[in-house]
Amino acid sequence: MGMSELVAERKVSESQSERSEIVLPADSNAIGSLFGGRLMQYIDLVGAMAASRHARAFTVTASMDHLDFVAPVRVGELLILKASVNRAFRTSMEVGVRVMVEDVREQRLRHVSSAYLTFVAVDREGNRLAVPQVVPETEHQKRRFEDAGRRREMRAGETQRKKEMRASLGAGWHV
Repeated sequence: MGMSELVAERKVSESQSERSEIVLPADSNAIGSLFGGRLMQYIDLVGAMAASRHARAFTVTASMDHLDFVAPVRVGELLILKASVNRAFRTSMEVGVRVMVEDVREQRLRHVSSAYLTFVAVDREGNRLAVPQVVPETEHQKRRFEDAGRRREMRAGETQRKKEMRASLGAGWHV
């Protein structure tokens, strides 16, 4: 029995994670903006931290179904990424990540990206593990909990639609 099975529920605050990064030239494109793929990597890492804390287990990324690039991030800027588990299902969790740029001189934050990811808890052999349910405490956490349920329903419908489409295409569709 994995650690994730020992606790029936866990508060959102127990798994919230934060990561900070300074954007360096090697992380940017020719016009000095952070590569989108690098930002996706940071989002995936901070999301995995929150999911692993919640499950108290290894987690793997199942999907990143919604990612908005709201504003560019420039070389030299300080990124602040915050993640929390919005909702847990049987073995999976939806994690929301919000990315801000901190202007250290003005002491202001600017929103630059948001994403929703799904993580699955697994053991060392890759077998799925049950995860504790999420206990939202604040009104904001309760709204995110409810929204995550709606997004899960939409993802399930889209997954089924894609499965049916692939089946209708038959062998050789990719040629």
